[in-house]
Amino acid sequence: MNSTSGNTIDFDSARLKIKSAGAQASKSVHSSASPSVSQLQQSLSQLLQTSLEMDRILGLFFATLQQALELNSLEYRHDAKQLQFDFGSPALHRCSYRLTHLGDFLGELRFSRSKRFSEAQLKGLESLLGSLLYPLRNALLYHEAIACALNDPLTGCGNRLALDQALDREIKHAIRKRTDLSMMVIDIDHFKTINDTYGHAFGDEALKAMVSACEGCLRAVDGLFRLGGEEFVVLLSDTSLVDARMVAERIRNAIAEMQFQLDGQPIPLTVSIGVARRRNDESQQALYERCDQQMYKAKRGGRNQVIAEG
Repeated sequence: MNSTSGNTIDFDSARLKIKSAGAQASKSVHSSASPSVSQLQQSLSQLLQTSLEMDRILGLFFATLQQALELNSLEYRHDAKQLQFDFGSPALHRCSYRLTHLGDFLGELRFSRSKRFSEAQLKGLESLLGSLLYPLRNALLYHEAIACALNDPLTGCGNRLALDQALDREIKHAIRKRTDLSMMVIDIDHFKTINDTYGHAFGDEALKAMVSACEGCLRAVDGLFRLGGEEFVVLLSDTSLVDARMVAERIRNAIAEMQFQLDGQPIPLTVSIGVARRRNDESQQALYERCDQQMYKAKRGGRNQVIAEG
């Protein structure tokens, strides 16, 4: 049978305990073939200050501990921030820690090894976790700042800056892998009338509901971005024009079938969608403009429809 140990580490209340345990843990873990806990702490305090990237910090932490404690894997989870990192290959025996600081949840770490953890090894591991506090907290703050810079504050989807970065990345991927890249431009029909008639608060709710409907039709690898107002862009990597059009029709139907009501009165909501597949040597701007033209064709053709061009 495997063994699992779970603990909550509150860095504030545990700091003195961890510090006092450090000397004993150092003697217990230290051997001629491995550094002491105090040596590892010194090494970690320098290494972990060299980056604000979460994967880099956790990777350095795992690599430093791996040999000394014979660890097979490290897993990090923070579901609220949608963060997940895995290093190594999980083994039979595991221990996990929920990390908190000043009442804030910093995530959960799980370690595994092929042999059962000894009490001395667990004490050493808990002592070394103290070195992770500030680098981990700073990395989470950095991640949050980046997310705010790249996300539309109303709908939560990507903004124009995020689109520019994603489009550059996806075009390079399509060129390197010789795969298709398709794009959609989505515009809500008669959105100005909705705002003027029912108010901007209701218009905001319509935008958020539309984004939710779109996300329900997309894969996790697809990108949804708000350009501003009621105009959105979807990037579909490794997707042909035929498949992209099918996805666009699913989105159009999902939005048209939503039941919007204000004071019991149903309010129709539809979208016009332009779809295009990237051509060889086509730039970001050219792809967007061609896709945007298809969206306006859908508008002129009566709205609530999809127009696609290869």
